[in-house]
Amino acid sequence: MSDELELISATKSFGGWLKRYKHRSEALHCEMIFAIYLPPAAEEKSVPLLWWLSGLTCTDENFMQKAGAQRIAAELGIAIVCPDTSPRGTDLPGEHDRYDFGSGAGFYINATESPWNRHYHMYDYVTGELPALLEAHFPLNGKAAISGHSMGGHGALICALKNPGRYTSVSAFAPICNPSQCPWGESAFSGYLGKDQTNWREWDACELVKSRGSNLALMVDQGDADNFYQDGQLRPEALQAACKEAEVPLTLRMQPGYDHSYFFIASFIDDHLRYHAHHLRSA
Repeated sequence: MSDELELISATKSFGGWLKRYKHRSEALHCEMIFAIYLPPAAEEKSVPLLWWLSGLTCTDENFMQKAGAQRIAAELGIAIVCPDTSPRGTDLPGEHDRYDFGSGAGFYINATESPWNRHYHMYDYVTGELPALLEAHFPLNGKAAISGHSMGGHGALICALKNPGRYTSVSAFAPICNPSQCPWGESAFSGYLGKDQTNWREWDACELVKSRGSNLALMVDQGDADNFYQDGQLRPEALQAACKEAEVPLTLRMQPGYDHSYFFIASFIDDHLRYHAHHLRSA
C-alpha cells in the first residue's frame, strides 16, 4: 500500500476542516480520491470516525456538499470519511455505459469476473486499504461506525455484517437491502460475480443476517415516497423479515412523504450522527 497522500483541497467548516486527498490504491490499481471531515476536536486529540458510503453515480463529494453533516459532527467531535463509489480512470469496455454498473457503481463488493476483478475490489478498499491509510495519517482513536445511502447503505450493512466487532454501530438511508432479489443487484452481481447466484449471498445483507446474525442492532430510514422503494429496488421488508427470523434487532423507520434524495438524508442525518456518537462513546 502506498502511504503517499496528495492534498487536493482544504475548506474550513464549523471550526473543523473538510479535506480531499488523492492517492494510489493498490487494491483497485488506480488513483482514488476520498474526502474527510476533521472536527475542531481533532486539533487537540484523536477522534472517532464515521464511514459514509454513497450511492450510485456519486463521488466523494455528494455527501459532504449536500447532507449538512458537518455542524453536528463538529459538535459531537466525530470525523467523517467519504470514499468514492468505484475505481476511476480504468476505462474498461462498457464501464461508463450505464449508471447502475461500472463507473460510480462499485457496489462495495470484490468482483470475481474479468475484466472487473482487477480493479473492482471496493470491499477490500473500504475495509482494508483505506482504513489503514487513514490510521497512518489522521488523529483517529480507532473507534469507527458506518452508514450510507442506497448502494452505499447496502455497503454499510454488508461491511458491518461481515466484520463483527469492527464498527460500534451501523445505519443506512434507503439501502438496497436485498440486492440478489432486485434489478439493480441482479444486474451488478451478474456482471461482477458471475451467474452463479450462490456466490451472491456473501454480498446480500438479508442473506448475511440469516446466515451470520449480527452483534449490532441495525438502523434504517426509508422514505415511503421513494420511487426506487416503490419499484422494488430497496426491499426493506425483506431485511425486516430476515432480522425477525434471525432475532437481530432492527429499527426500520418509514418516513412519510420522503423520497430518495439528499433532502431526505439532510432531514435525518442529525439523528444518525447522534445515534453513532452514543455508540462510539460507549464502546
